[in-house]
Amino acid sequence: MRKSGIGYTGNTRYDGWMAKVMVSLPDDLLERIDARARRRRATRSGFLRELAERELASEEEREWEEIEELLGEPVPLGGDATSLIRRDRRSH
Repeated sequence: MRKSGIGYTGNTRYDGWMAKVMVSLPDDLLERIDARARRRRATRSGFLRELAERELASEEEREWEEIEELLGEPVPLGGDATSLIRRDRRSH
């Protein structure tokens, strides 16, 4: 069983344990990634993690927007739910 911990590698802070992955990228893309990470004063890993988190959050937001679009505007059913419940309780 792993214990949670905080560690540092270079200027990247790790909360807990992190998996290491091997990814194949074209050289020109890797050069662009490294250049952008340097401009942000980030590590390559930190920069790629930030991009992945941002993309996943953006995708989840798009999914919710699609669901809301499919559902449409709420249909007003009229009345105040609290008042209706109280009135019903008093009638018994």
